[in-house]
Amino acid sequence: MLLGEQPGDQEDLAGKPFVGPAGRILDRALEDAGIDRKQVYVTNTVKHFKWEPRGKRRIHKKPNSREIAACRPWLEAELQAVRPNLLVCLGATAAQAVFGPSFRVTRERGKLLGSELASKVVATVHPSSLLRQPDEESRAREYELFVGDLRTALKAAR
Repeated sequence: MLLGEQPGDQEDLAGKPFVGPAGRILDRALEDAGIDRKQVYVTNTVKHFKWEPRGKRRIHKKPNSREIAACRPWLEAELQAVRPNLLVCLGATAAQAVFGPSFRVTRERGKLLGSELASKVVATVHPSSLLRQPDEESRAREYELFVGDLRTALKAAR
């Protein structure tokens, strides 16, 4: 099971998670890691798209702790229904929803962990963070680290 932050603009319009630019990176990374996306349940921590208008565009706004807490019953119900072998937290919001506000993806990424929500959890960066890298070299390096985290997840899920 992959857990993201919240729907983005394209996800909100499509009604499906990870169908925009970050979703395309995720799809490629899953394939490179040997994971069939059709075999993975994909969801978000927060179920609504929080945004602010900028001209004609809807720009993502980070959810706050109250919004994350309000959506937790849905996350718990999804985990209970899906019963995944492993939960992969994509980004800080997802990881902090599982482990608490002091959790840092930068320190714990790619490690096999456990929580009260799932016995096996791997946290990694959100694929959108790869889009924000300053140059091609950084994007390539971070992408390889991301794929490595997904490979760790695949091994742990078996």
